Amino acid sequence: PAPSPRSPPGTPPRAPAMGPVLLLALPLLLGLSRAAPRDHEVTFLPGLGKQPSFRHFSGYLCAGPGKRLHYWFVEAQSNPQSSPLVLWLNGGPGCSSMEGFLKEHGPFLVQPDGVTLKYNDYAWNKIANVLYLESPAGVGFSYSDDKKYATNDTEVAHNNYLALKDFLRLFPEYCKNDLYLTGESYGGIYIPTLAEWVMQDPSLNLKGIAVGNGLSSYEINDNSLVYFAYYHGLLGTELWKDLQTFCCSQEKCNFHDNSNLNCTLKVRGIVEESGLNIYNLYAPCDGGVPGGMRYESDYLITHDLGNSFIRMPMRFSWRQVSCGVRMDPPCTNSTDISVYLNAPEVRKALHISPEAPEWQVCSFEVNRGYKRLYMQMNDQYLKLLGATKYRILVYNGDVDMACNFLGDEWFVDSLCQKVQVARRPWLYTERGENQIGGFVKEFTNIAFLTVKGAGHMVPTDRPLAAFTMFSRFIRNEPY
Repeated sequence: PAPSPRSPPGTPPRAPAMGPVLLLALPLLLGLSRAAPRDHEVTFLPGLGKQPSFRHFSGYLCAGPGKRLHYWFVEAQSNPQSSPLVLWLNGGPGCSSMEGFLKEHGPFLVQPDGVTLKYNDYAWNKIANVLYLESPAGVGFSYSDDKKYATNDTEVAHNNYLALKDFLRLFPEYCKNDLYLTGESYGGIYIPTLAEWVMQDPSLNLKGIAVGNGLSSYEINDNSLVYFAYYHGLLGTELWKDLQTFCCSQEKCNFHDNSNLNCTLKVRGIVEESGLNIYNLYAPCDGGVPGGMRYESDYLITHDLGNSFIRMPMRFSWRQVSCGVRMDPPCTNSTDISVYLNAPEVRKALHISPEAPEWQVCSFEVNRGYKRLYMQMNDQYLKLLGATKYRILVYNGDVDMACNFLGDEWFVDSLCQKVQVARRPWLYTERGENQIGGFVKEFTNIAFLTVKGAGHMVPTDRPLAAFTMFSRFIRNEPY
C-alpha cells in the first residue's frame, strides 16, 4: 500500500479504520444497547398457545413520591423503532386500562374461561407501540406506599405525566417517536388534562390525542342523554310531555341542574337503574335484570359510574362481597379478566408487586374518594387547537348511553372551529366489500366521528371498524 501522508505536528493519532466485520456488527451492537429494562420484559405469558414475536413489558412506573403505576407495554408488531408511541387510559374514574388491553384492542384477548388468551386480528399494536397504564394509584395493580387513594383531576394529570416521563427514562429509544395520547370514557377528562402537561414539554413529540366515548362536559352529556333516550324510544310520550313542561322554557331545556323540583324528580326517575345495558343499548344486560327492579310509568334509562347527573343524589352500582366492596360497571361481567389477572402465574409473569391488591376492573375506593375538578374540557381542547400543530379525534359508538354520541357532537360543535369537511359517511372494507363505518365531520385539526352499531367500548363491538379508524388517525390519512 502507498504510504499515507504525514499528519501536521500535534495531530492526535487516528483511530484504526473499522474492518468490514466490525462495520457489520455495529447495528447489532447498537440494537443491544437499547435501554428497555430486561427485568420488566414478559418472557412467557400464560394462556397463549404460542408466545408472540414482538416484545412486551410489564412493571411499575414512578408517578410521584410513593406512587407506583402498573403498565403493560407492547411493541409494534413491525418496525417498532419508527412506529408511533400511543398511551392508552381507560376511565371510571377508577377503572383499569387492562380492560382496554385484554378486551378491546390489545394483542391478546381474554377468553370466557378466564384462562386462555387469543390473538387479536385487529390489535392496535399492529401499527403502533402501545403503553397501557393503570391509573390512578389504587386502580388494578397500581398502588401507593401509604395506601391512601383519594385524588383529583389535577393530581392525576400530573401523576400520569410523571409516569410517562418515567416510562421514557426506562425506554429512551422511544423519546423521539411521534406520541399520541388516547383514552376512553372518563379518559375524556384524563387525556386533555394530561395533554396540557405534555404540550409544555419540548422533549416530548406530541402529535395528537384521540378520545373515545369521552366525558367532555357534564352539562352537555346530561342534556343530550335525555334526547338520546327519547329518540331511541326509551321515554313514553307522557313522560316526554312532562319533561317539556317542567324542564324547558323558551324552546331550551335544562335537564342538568334545573331548580324546578318537578323536573328534578322526573329526571331522577329516568336515571335510576333500569336493567338496560347503558354501555350498549342493543346488547343484553350481562347477569340479567336485577330481581327487585321497578318499572314505573314509561321511562327506562340507567346511570354509569357516577358521571351522569352528578348533581342529583342517586343509588350507586356496587356489590358487597366477602372481601369487601367491589364495583363493577352495570350490566357487565368482568369475571374472565379478573380470574386471568389474579392467577398467581400471571401475576408472576407480569412482575406484579406483592404490595399490589387483588385485581378488580374498577376500584370502589378510588371512585368514592375521587374529586372532580373540571365540569367541561373546552379550555383544554382550545389550548391544543390554538397551538395549530396537534390533531384531535373525538369518536363515539352510536349506541352508547354512558357518554352518548349526541353530547360529544354538541361539545365539538361548541368549540366553534372552521368546518373543513361536512358530515358524511366514512367507509371501511370487510370481506372485500365497502361498508359504512359511521359518520364523520371534520374541522381544522379536529374531527368528530361515529362508529355505527358500537357501544361504549368501540373496539370490542366493532373491532375492524375501530382499527380502520385508528389507522387513519395515526397515519393522518383521510377518514
